[in-house]
Amino acid sequence: MEVTLQQLRVFEAIAHHKSFTKAAEAVHLTQPAVSIAIKRFEEIVGLPLFERIGKKVYLTRVGEALAGQIHLIRREIDALGDLVLSLQGGVQGPLHVAGVTTSKYFMPHLLGAFVRRYPGVRPSLLVTNRAQVLQRLAENRDDLVIMGQVPQGLPVEAFPFLDNSLVVVGWTDHSLAGRRNIPLRDLLQERFLSREPGSGTRAAVDQAFRSHKLSVEPYMELGSSEAIKQAVIAGLGISVLSARNIRPEVEQGRLCILDVAGFPLQRHWYAVCPKGKHLSRTAESFRSFLHTESAAILEGNTNGKDSPPTGLSRKKRPGTVPGSANHGP
Repeated sequence: MEVTLQQLRVFEAIAHHKSFTKAAEAVHLTQPAVSIAIKRFEEIVGLPLFERIGKKVYLTRVGEALAGQIHLIRREIDALGDLVLSLQGGVQGPLHVAGVTTSKYFMPHLLGAFVRRYPGVRPSLLVTNRAQVLQRLAENRDDLVIMGQVPQGLPVEAFPFLDNSLVVVGWTDHSLAGRRNIPLRDLLQERFLSREPGSGTRAAVDQAFRSHKLSVEPYMELGSSEAIKQAVIAGLGISVLSARNIRPEVEQGRLCILDVAGFPLQRHWYAVCPKGKHLSRTAESFRSFLHTESAAILEGNTNGKDSPPTGLSRKKRPGTVPGSANHGP
């Protein structure tokens, strides 16, 4: 079939957005141009690809059958483009990265440093919840996926590149601030703020309590670490957060790290891709960059480890931020 790449792009956009208008915006064409492209595509196929019911657009059965194949074709075309760039030499071209919500605190900085080194790279970063990230990983939609917990049940390769210390935090006037070696059981008496089920942080915290034959009932469940951070600052309860994500608030004296037995929980950030995936030269260079340089870039030095103190009282002068030293994966 003499189908153009433009027609494939338009078809994919309509199938994704379920709207000719939104598809036109996505591919930067006018709506009449989108309609003409699909009309010609349907003439080539000889059957309708979309049907309108009310104001909504749906794929016909023929359209659904084509959608999967066209997705594969587009992936092969993207791979061909990466191959051409690789043969031309240098690290350049598209770099597609997705990450769980808490990666928003450091991934823009790492991508920025990478692009400053390789100006020919065109990065995209999607930050979303873990469920969406896992779906994208299963569908092989990105070069690399950034997450703090390697998924079980998916054939993947995971490359640790950054330590991730989880600490118990409270507002600076909390009654537990300044106490040493707080038993984990004592946290059950506090209003505990938690991420939603399915979150990597939630899973790590639940496992920590289970290992001591304890179970914590969340006082509130919130959909992001930022929401939890603000709720803790407001005095709604205590929680567990990444030491990397609370440094400004600790420095400003708005949060303190509680000295709880068994904490911090030492975890890692991983760059993940489907098992057997062929990484482009750009993606492979970025993966190596994360492994060798992410800690130094984020910490501003090249010595030490990311191991925050177990407690920070509000009476202590804010100075060294927990987890401010460098580490290696």
